[in-house]
Order: sequence, then structure tokens, then C-alpha cells
Amino acid sequence: MEEEKGLQASSSIKPYLERLTLGVTRVLEASPGVSEVMFIEKEPAERHAIISWEQKNACVLPEDLKSFYLMTDGFHMTWSVKFDDNPMPLGCMTINSISKLTRLGASPVYTLPNAPTLADLEDTDDEGGDKDQPEKPHLDSRSLIFELDPCGGNGKVCLVYKNTKPVVSPESEIWFLDRALYWHFLTKSFTSYYRLLITHLGLPQWQYAFTSYGISPQAKQWFNMYKPITVNTEQLSEEADLFVNKLDPNKVFRTKNKTPVLKKKLPSQPPPSQKGQAGASPKNPTQVGGPSRR
Repeated sequence: MEEEKGLQASSSIKPYLERLTLGVTRVLEASPGVSEVMFIEKEPAERHAIISWEQKNACVLPEDLKSFYLMTDGFHMTWSVKFDDNPMPLGCMTINSISKLTRLGASPVYTLPNAPTLADLEDTDDEGGDKDQPEKPHLDSRSLIFELDPCGGNGKVCLVYKNTKPVVSPESEIWFLDRALYWHFLTKSFTSYYRLLITHLGLPQWQYAFTSYGISPQAKQWFNMYKPITVNTEQLSEEADLFVNKLDPNKVFRTKNKTPVLKKKLPSQPPPSQKGQAGASPKNPTQVGGPSRR
């Protein structure tokens, strides 16, 4: 049975959990407005559970993902921001456990009789694809696709085996399936995707940053406030303060008071008429405004 235990990240966290999160917990805790950084501790997956999964799905897990499951059976970390002194959930980082690493495309989308499956809804207009881009996965028998992260309903991050004939190739990739059922390539390995997940802090819709249309305007505001860490993650444990965004969300969302419009002060004397003086050289001050004294 899968055991889970919620940990407040600010408490004395185990050294291996610090390594598991790449030190990002302390980065979040040091960020203005962030509260309730929570990490759900999970027990390692049993080796026989991994073997059973591989036999059931007729494929071999990548070595890096297998090592990950042998250290922790899934990953779940959340954090909130203070909004009007109340915590509002914002960031979420999730990797499904081995028991929830389920295949896509086989079950109907709806529970109605004769309901379509994901394979029935797949876009088949671009079979050829772009030669400069990796070949897209297919939701039918040509590919084996497993859900790694439900993305809070904004899409699905998937472990994809594209070569299944005559037998499933051990080579796999990580792809993002958006809500319109379009595929977007993310990384060639689970380790690379895991780094992306951590360095983007689990911000809402962060996967859309790797699509042609990008993230939504609302998500972009959160990106501007809590910029993803795009540097070498090895520095996180040593120089966490370097990545702290000094922007205070309480000040950003505070109601603005209407400022009065300031009127410009008019000059005490009207400027001299410019009629007929275009291009003329300045005159002697005694010759301006009336006859000179004799």
C-alpha cells in the first residue's frame, strides 16, 4: 500500500528529500508572498511492482525513471501565495506513482455507450509532420503512451514509446498533450523533464511555454512574478538567494487609489509672438516690446 506523509518544507527535511527537490524548497520559502510549501513524502516503490508494471504493459521503464521510483513512488509538492492574507494554491509539481502510470488512448473519454476514445479524436491531418521536428506520437496502437503528470487539467505530460513494431523499443521520450490534443515535444529523457519541472516551480501552465502559442496572459503574470529558474540547478543548494524575486505580490495586487491629475503651471508672462521670426536671429533685448530709451 502506498504511504504518504505531508511535510511542511520549512521543517527539518531529510537530506535525500533536499536532494530530491534540488533545493528548490528553500528558494520558494525565500520568495516574497510564498506560504505553505508542502511536500508529500512517499515510500519507495517495491521492485516487484515495477516488474509487474513492465510485464503488464509489455515495455521496459527507462533506467532513470526506474531509479526514481525505487527512491520515491511518485512526487507531489505544492505551494501557495498570500492573497488578502489568505493562502491561495498556485504551484504544483507532480509525478504519478507507478500504480497511476496508466496508458492513454485505450479507455473512452466519456462513460456513454460507444463513446469515442482519445485515438478516435486524434488529428490525422498532418500525418507527414515537419521534417525538422520529432515524429509525433499516435494515440492508437502505433505508440505506447503513459500519463506522468495530469497538469491540473491543463493537459497531460506523457511517457511515450513511439516504436512498437514488431516489439516495443526501450527508447522513450517525454511529450506534452495539450487540451486540444496537439502534441509538443519536451525532452528525450525523464531526468531532463524532471529538471524542467523543478526549475519552473510547478507554475500553472508552464508546459505551454514549450508550445508555439505559449502560456496564457494570466499565467504570464505569475511567470513575471516568480521567474522560473533557468540556470544550472546544481547551484540551488548553495546560492538560493540569487534566484529570489524581490517583487511583493501584496503590493502588486493592492487596490490602487485614484491619483489627482496635476495641472501644469502656466508661465507668468506669455511667450513673444513668433510671427515673422522664423529663421531670424535673436534681437537686442532693448529692441523688444517697444521703443528704446533715448
